[in-house]
Amino acid sequence: MAGSFDPHPPHRPEPLIHSTKRAALVHPGDVIGYEGLWRTVRAVRTALGPLGGLAIVVAWEEGGSGRFPAGDEVLVAEPPPADASG
Repeated sequence: MAGSFDPHPPHRPEPLIHSTKRAALVHPGDVIGYEGLWRTVRAVRTALGPLGGLAIVVAWEEGGSGRFPAGDEVLVAEPPPADASG
């Protein structure tokens, strides 16, 4: 039986292949993972969270919005390359 002070396995056995960014540092154009999909940030604003802390509200290019505590880390991907066919 494992004791409470025994070493625990890592929560994520495989390394992350994407970088992370604090929600407070997200800006328009970032592509972040949200609810299992990659979404592009259209606009960012601040708000009060449910317990009075700082929250970040993000509007998506794909429609809708999401709210994050300012200190939360979000997954960030490279934005898709711009279409050069012009």
